[in-house]
Amino acid sequence: MDFITLDRLIEELDFEVVYKSTDSASLKIYSTEITRPGLPIIGYFEKFAPERLQVIGSSEWNYINDLSEPLRYESIDKYFSYPIPALIFSRNLEIFPEIIELAEKYNRTILRSDKATSKLISELIDHIDYSVAPATTIHGVLMEVYGIGVLLTGKSGLGKSETALELLMRGHRLISDDAVEIKRVEEQLRGESPKLTRYFMEIRGIGILDIERLYGIGSVKEYEYIDMMVELELWDENKVYDRIGLDEDTIEILGVNLPKVTIPIRPGRNTAMIVEVAARNNRQKRLGYNAAQVLNERIMSEIEKRKNTLSE
Repeated sequence: MDFITLDRLIEELDFEVVYKSTDSASLKIYSTEITRPGLPIIGYFEKFAPERLQVIGSSEWNYINDLSEPLRYESIDKYFSYPIPALIFSRNLEIFPEIIELAEKYNRTILRSDKATSKLISELIDHIDYSVAPATTIHGVLMEVYGIGVLLTGKSGLGKSETALELLMRGHRLISDDAVEIKRVEEQLRGESPKLTRYFMEIRGIGILDIERLYGIGSVKEYEYIDMMVELELWDENKVYDRIGLDEDTIEILGVNLPKVTIPIRPGRNTAMIVEVAARNNRQKRLGYNAAQVLNERIMSEIEKRKNTLSE
């Protein structure tokens, strides 16, 4: 979605509802920009953007408070004639009687928060930005391994959950099993679990496991930025697998390219250990060290030395 409804915003950020408009369930917020309506309140509407959420802080509140009652009513009346989605008071500021009266007249939502104005605005921007970000859902398991967000994918029955369970036993953390909700946030991919199945895992033959209760709060995490994808597949004797690592594979998700590693599965291979090594290797590459390139340079250097020796 490229919007968030006002009702959803109120619920997720736990605002105090002073007055709710009749259309709050269907009112859509598209803009991540927030307005502090100091200029509109004094009567300047030249560059006013009424589609944005409006936040009243201490400065605006004190100005309104200093106005005479007739002038206060007139200013707020003109301000509320514009179709603003909601007016939010920060710092638990007192709500003027004129505000409530005119909110009812124009059907405008009035909310209140105990947060400081700057913190409230920052929280609103971050929350709306995340809510309207491009999103997709991928079948797989998301783990945090050595601080690296690893997305395990592959066909059903290959052992993704079992691999994740062994990674948990090794001290790593689960974000989501079976379905991973992914959003693009500032050119990064952030993955989390659907709320309904958060911290639950399905293991064939055992059933549903509550990972948080079994292994403790330190074994789970609400979300993680995805740094790489590891695809599991059955070992194919006719397929040539990369043994050097010079040719790096990638996959595009929501316009972001992720490093991709394919791990063939067969009896005797410790998949969880290989995933750990893949995560460590990915971290080394991000820090500027590529073992395959270093080895290749050594080999090419040795070949060049031998050529020079023979030519002499």
